[in-house]
Amino acid sequence: MSPHNDLAAPARWRASLRRSQERRVAAMRRRRRLFRGRTLAIAAVTAMTAISGVAVAATTGSSQRSASTQSATLKVGSKGAAVKLLQRKLHVSATGYFGSQTKAAVKRFQRRTHLAVDGIAGPATLRALGIRATAASYSNGGASSDDNSSSSSVPRVLERIAQCESGGNPRAVSKSGRYRGKYQFDRATWKRWGGTGDPAAASESVQDRIALKLYRARGTDPWPNCA
Repeated sequence: MSPHNDLAAPARWRASLRRSQERRVAAMRRRRRLFRGRTLAIAAVTAMTAISGVAVAATTGSSQRSASTQSATLKVGSKGAAVKLLQRKLHVSATGYFGSQTKAAVKRFQRRTHLAVDGIAGPATLRALGIRATAASYSNGGASSDDNSSSSSVPRVLERIAQCESGGNPRAVSKSGRYRGKYQFDRATWKRWGGTGDPAAASESVQDRIALKLYRARGTDPWPNCA
């Protein structure tokens, strides 16, 4: 056998060992590169997810803030603190209920300030009055937390009568002083049906309750001009 073909020769054995080591080192480097690539990819996905979450949260928060601060539109039937503020700005009785008297005052203001004259206190009218009302600060035709607001459910016919008699204003008093409150009771009728004191000083819920008792007993006869 030729010395060059002797596989057990030290030189050939060392060369084979060196090549084997080089292959192992190269394989280890490839695995490290692959691991680093996967790690970077996972980190990038995690970062993008976090950024997307922040963006979604910011957009959602912005939408919620926008909805919660949406300007109110106050009109006939609206109740609450925003209506009271509107009435004070317009220098009318601050009952917290938007009735025909408040509507007329809104129209007068709109004419003076060259706004659309519709009797509705929308965003433009409220801004002109310096009022920052939100939809959460009033209720449209529902029960209000104000002590003077109605907590009774009354028939539509009584709602129409109240609008006709007083513009829905529980503090209304006729020019003669005889007829008082939301339903314009005289004191004798008020007392006969369970009321005490001045009808115009009673809470709106009490006025509604007395009016409902009277209506159930006598229908619309007590209000001949508004039935």
